[in-house]
Amino acid sequence: MQIDIDPRSEVPLYQQLRDRIVEAVADGSLPAGTPLASVRHLASAFGINLATVAKGYDLLRQEGIVRTNRRSGSVIARDAASGPPAAGFADAWRPRLRTLVAEATAQGMDDDAIAAAVADELHRLHPPKGTR
Repeated sequence: MQIDIDPRSEVPLYQQLRDRIVEAVADGSLPAGTPLASVRHLASAFGINLATVAKGYDLLRQEGIVRTNRRSGSVIARDAASGPPAAGFADAWRPRLRTLVAEATAQGMDDDAIAAAVADELHRLHPPKGTR
């Protein structure tokens, strides 16, 4: 899996790492059971602090997307085929969605443009069969 992070971005590196892994899980690039690189390996590969990578992995663990075993390392714990989300997921997710929609609205996007952007992202994550 290719992970791209931008050290010049306003988004913290740990959040970028978390976001890229979530996107790879969503698009099927990282199915459940896939091992992840060690914290030490990623920190070395990106030239960033171990704690930065650990914080990104900690977020993924808290969200139930990754599980870590001290002996075998971190693996993807769930993916889109794993069934319904954990209890309480929607309660935590909806406020984030509200904020994203509010940001788009505050920037002048109309409802149709916002809905089209969401539809485009869903299509990117779940393209019609045979087009991947």
